[in-house]
Amino acid sequence: MTTTARALVVIDVQQEYFDGPLTVQYPPVTDSLAQITTAIDAATADGTPVVVVQHTSGTPAPVFDPTTERFALHPEIEQRRTDSWHAVTKEYSSVFAHTDLVDWLRERDIGTVTLVGYMTNNCVIASAADAEARGIAVEVLSDATGAISIGNDAGAVDAETVHRTLMTVLHSNLAAVATTASWTAALHAGEALPQGDLPSSATAGAERFPGGSAGTGG
Repeated sequence: MTTTARALVVIDVQQEYFDGPLTVQYPPVTDSLAQITTAIDAATADGTPVVVVQHTSGTPAPVFDPTTERFALHPEIEQRRTDSWHAVTKEYSSVFAHTDLVDWLRERDIGTVTLVGYMTNNCVIASAADAEARGIAVEVLSDATGAISIGNDAGAVDAETVHRTLMTVLHSNLAAVATTASWTAALHAGEALPQGDLPSSATAGAERFPGGSAGTGG
C-alpha cells in the first residue's frame, strides 16, 4: 500500500470570518470551526504536518489589517498551535502565490495538501486551482470549509448554494472532496481520498439534467 504524504493546510481561520460582513454562513461557522479543530487534532495525533495561513491586506485596510484584532487566528486555532506548525502569511487568494509553501512542501516530499478553512468561494477554490499546475494533489474537507452569500452586478447566490456548487465543481476535477470523518479514516490508513473526474461527473450530470435543464431530481 502506498502511503500518502500530506500536510493539513488551515486557511485564514481568522476573527474576520466570525463577525461582520465576511461571517461564514454555510456550513454555520461554529460547525465548520468544530470540524477544522477535529482535523487539526487528528493531524497532530497522526504526526501529519500542519500549515497555518493568515491573509493580510496591509495597513490601513478595511479587512485583514494585521494591526487589528480581527487579523488574529480564532482562539480555538491559536491554542492548538505549536512551534512545529509552518506559518504562512499571504496577500493573494491562493496559499501558494508569492509564499514559500511550495518549496516547504517539496523539501519534505509532501505531494498532497488537505485544505480546511475559509472561504470556499475565494481562497479554497483559488488554492485548489493553483495547485494543479504546481503538481500538488488537493483534498478539501466539505464540512471544515465554508462560504458566504454573495451578490453583485452578475447576480446573487445564497451561501449554501455557493458552497455545495463549489464542492461539486472541485470534486469533478480539481480536488478530492470528503467529510472530516472520511478524511480522518484515510489519514489513519495512510491512503489518498478517492477523487472524481470530469468525464464521469459530466456523464452523471447529463443523466440527472438531460438537455441542461435544472430538473427536480432527488
